[in-house]
Amino acid sequence: MIDVHSHFHLHIFNHERGSLLRKISVKGIKAIITSCTEPLDCLRALKVVDMYPGKVFLTIGADPALTLEDDKVLETIDLIRRHRKKIVGIGEVGLDYYYIRDEETRGKQRRNFKVYINVAKKENLPMIIHSRSAGKYALDLLTSEGARKVVLHAFDGKVGTALRGVENGYFFSIPPSVARSRQKQKLVKIVPLDNLLLESDSPVLGPRIGEINTPLNIEISCKMIGEIKGVDFEVVKEVTTKNALNIFKEMRKYLKTDGGK
Repeated sequence: MIDVHSHFHLHIFNHERGSLLRKISVKGIKAIITSCTEPLDCLRALKVVDMYPGKVFLTIGADPALTLEDDKVLETIDLIRRHRKKIVGIGEVGLDYYYIRDEETRGKQRRNFKVYINVAKKENLPMIIHSRSAGKYALDLLTSEGARKVVLHAFDGKVGTALRGVENGYFFSIPPSVARSRQKQKLVKIVPLDNLLLESDSPVLGPRIGEINTPLNIEISCKMIGEIKGVDFEVVKEVTTKNALNIFKEMRKYLKTDGGK
């Protein structure tokens, strides 16, 4: 199994990161992608990735609700380009219409999102997309800008909207909150297994409200996908791992696996 989206570099994991990685190996979790959301956060994440080469991987991005200023966008792009050989993707980036309600700021989000899409295309990197309460609008922009390598993480939109992403060959990563979310369960039911990935989004979106989530819980995502689709757990593991290595190709050389071939 591969956790394609977490925030494993955050301080909340500082005292248990090593022990969690040992448990993760026992569970058969081969790798974790940690995603940063603002420049200082990315510098912390780079240190964690350097500590655990071949186990923790990095995507660099910007929280669409919090990192809006032009200088922060330019700084994020500079980090992406400077650390191009260290990262496996761009993200999370996108739109957040849950926290941002005024049209002027939403317009700023859309302009920033276009910039990140075009950087991803130029650098030939996949993107991890945040689209809270903005799934339709995120898909509109991804389609119009010609984005190809896309992971929509913890997608909260309508399943009909999700199918537009499937038509584009996009992937949807499923967090452990699928155990309690009817919307996520409907998403898993309608999206083909070949378009699904596992994510923890740790430390949030765990199987139980109020508990600190960890990458260990992607096993719950895997089991739930199998139950909903009537597919064996081992098959879900194999297919989602193959999917992860197909989109995050930079990881292949570090992982001793046949997945994605």
